[in-house]
Amino acid sequence: MKKLLVTALALATAAALVTGCGGEKKAAEKKAEVPEAAIKVGATAVPHAEILNFVKDKLAKDGVIMKVIEFSDYVKPNLALNDKELDANFFQHKPYLDSFTSEHKLNLVSAGNVHIEPMGVYSKKIKDIKAVPNGAKIAIPNDPSNGGRALAILEKAGLLKLKDGVGVKAVVGDIVGNDKKIKIIEIEAALLPRAMDDSDLSVINSNFAMEAKLNPTKDALFQEPKDSPYANIVAIRKGDENRPEIQKLMKALTTPEVKKFIEDKYKGAVVPAF
Repeated sequence: MKKLLVTALALATAAALVTGCGGEKKAAEKKAEVPEAAIKVGATAVPHAEILNFVKDKLAKDGVIMKVIEFSDYVKPNLALNDKELDANFFQHKPYLDSFTSEHKLNLVSAGNVHIEPMGVYSKKIKDIKAVPNGAKIAIPNDPSNGGRALAILEKAGLLKLKDGVGVKAVVGDIVGNDKKIKIIEIEAALLPRAMDDSDLSVINSNFAMEAKLNPTKDALFQEPKDSPYANIVAIRKGDENRPEIQKLMKALTTPEVKKFIEDKYKGAVVPAF
């Protein structure tokens, strides 16, 4: 009898172990069915990283853990994306992406629009755009897409005349009217706020203006119209358009909650583009 009890106890213990292992296996399989996917997204600090950080928790609830990596220039984020150090980046408009990818032979595309940052004209020396002196030095971005955009803004402000038809694709050589003998200085976009000390005017992208504690809606002497086609985009590698993590990221960035966040926080300096 004692032998039978021992045998029964052993069989019950073995059965429990098998059941336990099976339960753990099923739990592991269930967990594996909905994995947490990690993505790295490169961004400039303001407003891009701020907007990304705003949607972090929403993405996490949707199974995507996002790491935001901040950059201070317009070159490294695209190179890092191309080299697969990032899964996406968020700092540029499509004309810049098109120009950069063409020049560097990269296979990057837009995953969609998020917002517009109207470019503005700033000065520490001049209080009125109509009071620009003869021979004034004006600093603009040195990359082709933003440089042409800046020249088009200066034309709209009445400070110079460009060759007919060039628009935002203008280069300095396309200036055909310059009654004030303005001198155009081309500088890396991120350095333009510092250039305000050495120039009469600086044409600055809103993200760099805000990083320098400038308020685009209050401090700009002249601002690009808010119907600007220069929407800031999320860039990805071509072929990643249907990645679930990327689709979830774009969905999170284009909700009514994000629209309200942009409108409340940036008060017109950044405008939703969705």
